[in-house]
Amino acid sequence: MTDNIPLQPVRRPKRQDSKHRNGCCPWSRCCGMGDFRPRTVWLGHPEKREQRYPRNVINNQKYNFFTFLPAVLFNQFKYFFNLYFLLLACSQFIKELRLGALYTYWVPLGLVLAITIMREAVEEIRCYIRDKEMNSQIYSKLSTRGKDRRTSERNGSCFLRTDQLDGETDWKLRLPVACTQRLPTAADLLQIRSYVYAEEPNIDIHNFIGTFTREDGDPPVNESLSIENTLWASTVVASGTVVGVVIYTGKELRSVMNTSNPRHKVGLFDLEVNCLTKILFGALVVVSLVMVALQHFVGRWYLQILRFLLLFSNIVPISLRVNLDMGKMVFSWMIKRDSKIPGTMVRSSTIPEQLGRISYLLTDKTGTLTQNEMVFRRLHLGTVAYGMDSMDEVQSLVFTGFYDQNLVTSRAPAATKVRKTIISRVHEAVKAIALVHNVTPVYEANGVTDQAEAEQHYEDTCRVYQASSPDEVSLVQWTESVGLTLVGRDQSSMQLRTPTGQILNFTILQIFPFTYESKRMGIIVRDESTGEITFYMKGADVVMAGIVQYNDWLEEECGNMAREGLRVLVVSKKSLTEEQYQDFEARYVQAKLSVHDRSLKVATVIESLEMEMELLCLTGVEDQLQTDVRPTLEILRNAGIKVWMLTGDKLETATCTAKNAHLITRNQDIHIFRSVTTRGEAHLELNAFRRKHDCALVISGDSLEVCLKYYEYEFMELACQCPAVVCCRCTPTQKAQIVRLLQERTGKLTCAVGDGGNDVSMIQEADCGVGVEGKEGKQASLAADFSVTQFKHLGRLLMVHGRNSYKRSAALSQFVIHRSLCISTMQAVFSSVFYFASVSLYQGFLIIGYSTIYTMFPVFSLVLDKDVKSEVAMLYPELYKDLLKLVSLSGRALSFNSTGSIIMYGALLLFDSEFVHIVAISFTSLILTELLMVALTIQTWHWLMIVGELLSLACYVASLVFLHEFIDVYFITTVSFLWKVTVITLVSCLPLYILKYLRRRFSPPSYSKLTS
Repeated sequence: MTDNIPLQPVRRPKRQDSKHRNGCCPWSRCCGMGDFRPRTVWLGHPEKREQRYPRNVINNQKYNFFTFLPAVLFNQFKYFFNLYFLLLACSQFIKELRLGALYTYWVPLGLVLAITIMREAVEEIRCYIRDKEMNSQIYSKLSTRGKDRRTSERNGSCFLRTDQLDGETDWKLRLPVACTQRLPTAADLLQIRSYVYAEEPNIDIHNFIGTFTREDGDPPVNESLSIENTLWASTVVASGTVVGVVIYTGKELRSVMNTSNPRHKVGLFDLEVNCLTKILFGALVVVSLVMVALQHFVGRWYLQILRFLLLFSNIVPISLRVNLDMGKMVFSWMIKRDSKIPGTMVRSSTIPEQLGRISYLLTDKTGTLTQNEMVFRRLHLGTVAYGMDSMDEVQSLVFTGFYDQNLVTSRAPAATKVRKTIISRVHEAVKAIALVHNVTPVYEANGVTDQAEAEQHYEDTCRVYQASSPDEVSLVQWTESVGLTLVGRDQSSMQLRTPTGQILNFTILQIFPFTYESKRMGIIVRDESTGEITFYMKGADVVMAGIVQYNDWLEEECGNMAREGLRVLVVSKKSLTEEQYQDFEARYVQAKLSVHDRSLKVATVIESLEMEMELLCLTGVEDQLQTDVRPTLEILRNAGIKVWMLTGDKLETATCTAKNAHLITRNQDIHIFRSVTTRGEAHLELNAFRRKHDCALVISGDSLEVCLKYYEYEFMELACQCPAVVCCRCTPTQKAQIVRLLQERTGKLTCAVGDGGNDVSMIQEADCGVGVEGKEGKQASLAADFSVTQFKHLGRLLMVHGRNSYKRSAALSQFVIHRSLCISTMQAVFSSVFYFASVSLYQGFLIIGYSTIYTMFPVFSLVLDKDVKSEVAMLYPELYKDLLKLVSLSGRALSFNSTGSIIMYGALLLFDSEFVHIVAISFTSLILTELLMVALTIQTWHWLMIVGELLSLACYVASLVFLHEFIDVYFITTVSFLWKVTVITLVSCLPLYILKYLRRRFSPPSYSKLTS
């Protein structure tokens, strides 16, 4: 494999049942892509392939060409709302049940389906275009989807960043296969007879089992392969090139197998509307039965029941679905056009109102809350501290310290007893920071200088640093900025360049790497110029406090720096004589040869050195937050939204970021859930946690798994009471599991935010998924319902657009239902007065026109209404809480039920002995009342609202000329008609006006003071 070859990104398969998990379709076994099996991959011999492998392409589409129409229709008719209208329209083919022209039932239903199909088609086409764009990319640097064969580095190793896979920000060391790294050129890989045996695909991203075999060697070579030889998809090689063999593709990739499949999301509001539809249908059945009962069930009463069901069918408004779907399109358009959140995309236009009812927000850390850029912020020497604004002073002191050779070459052992000058203290601290790490400088060609020349002359422009932790890279970059540069390193030596250009050579005698248990790392080096042996150590303050010599400032200053959101490391040193080191080395080697309790014996020997060490300095490094993360989290918290941080990063890093971002406030206690592995340990720790109140929780993924296995209900109950929760070392699957448990246990809506491939499962599982377009790609953005460019845009997306979308949807549905109840009530009154006859009051175009051109524009214009300005909604996020206290959808609509009765009885009292006059008076009053009620409800007028009102009125007046079949044109021009209609309209609107006045007088909404 070489660079610049077209490698297509990860395929995101669609959600399937577990029984189809092993294939792309139920017939995948026939295609040779059934069970996941181990495989043998020959280098350069594709003809020896034993099985077919899946294509390596992205596919985020919900449908294909054949399933689109059936699946869309099924998704529509599986809900009672649309199924009811389908049955209603079909019933008109039965002669005994027909009440009017077929078009009065089929045209509205066809319009609903046409709009839905068009919307789904547009989204599918957009999704196809996005996928095609990603699948057509040419990768300039090989992110290998397989095993590491050889690299461009001299020793064969390379560093890898896996934050898009597991959320960890550390650089990870990867090793090549030894026998292939020794080959002269990459082309020789295809000349040898060799193959890789690999285990079957699985979801474990931290382990791998395989072997590499070279058959043409003498003797044949067999090497074991482990996780250290792998480069998974969705990871990034730090520098150089890697040549590998592809083992897994498509749905068999670790990143895909850790990604839950996309699902068709249905908003809670839609489910409530569907439930309300069932209630209205129940009312429809009751009214029909009452009408037939009042006829004493005479004759073919069962047909009369069906006719009344059809006659009062307007109780369930078919236009509700059309209005809501069109409203969602408008809300989505408004989000995309908002100049204050540029770049925001709506990828799922079916759930914008969900953004207005979020109770839990689950966010990733790396790349979402933070920029994943470590910056050195503070150097503290006890009596003096240097911040970013005084680094030029540190640089001057370092230069002076190295320029004065007496400080370097003439130090006596007794010098530590004498009070050191500030120059020597800064000099020692910077030198210690430049030595105690596992950073390796790597040189790359830059177009002017080739790699070999750059490495020989230590070219600054060609050098990049690689390490297992970005913290360490930031420390080494800082020492370079103040004059002491790490220019070379291998397994046994290290080279530093001083500000004067001198190269200092150090021999690495021992390295004690950082572990989660020890929380510190150390190194023993020998200065080649003086022969001095020094033991340097850095670590967390909690462990270093008992290792360094007694002082009275360490604990206080560590606390101060931690409160500023800095990651604090304590740096110390200890000078060793040759005899002391030789004694230590003998004991250390002996401990490593032990068969029993090796780890304990090695730790004991190392601890013998870790006593009375000289405290040199404290360092403070900050993982820079994204812009305005703190105020955004504050807005969400004031809005009543609980924020959980789910990250794959280390516990210390996650806790520090949570404090820095003010996710955990300064006055909040933190309970760090200790590591548990058994049911008993989990029980004891949960009891300890239960005794704490108003306390933020920090828990690791391993402990979380144990708790959910044995005490799922108890743990979720306690966690949901916490003001903030931080879950670290989480796998992508665990993130999705937490979202699912929150939905099940609380019944509240969740929103998941992330930027990487490891967040896709969480985003797709949540009720609302928001992807942040980060530097590491668009995996999360493409899989999300909404896409933003920065985390801070989330505040406006929820507080303004989410709140407005929900309130407008509620108002729109209330008026549509009210409109239907009015005409149904008038039909009921009419049938009652005329001896319960199953005769339609309004027929033909009057029925269709009532819910379309006569009232549609004013009612739909409610999608432009708003109770407060967007600036006020952002300034007072407490308004967001009120959305959870709103009355049921049916409450307001049913309170308008008296309107239809007033109009009908008024028309009956005032009609002039002709039936046609009843229709003219009542229908005109009905239209005018609807327009007037919308006007009384609007809180902020928009010019389109006025146009809608006038346009609807003009359409009705103009259509009167063509409605002579139903309305007497001469009668409507008389004074009698005008005064009767005016009286009926005013009286029918009176209850709403009185209700509105009383509500504002005695129970004003929370926003009324802000708008006055």
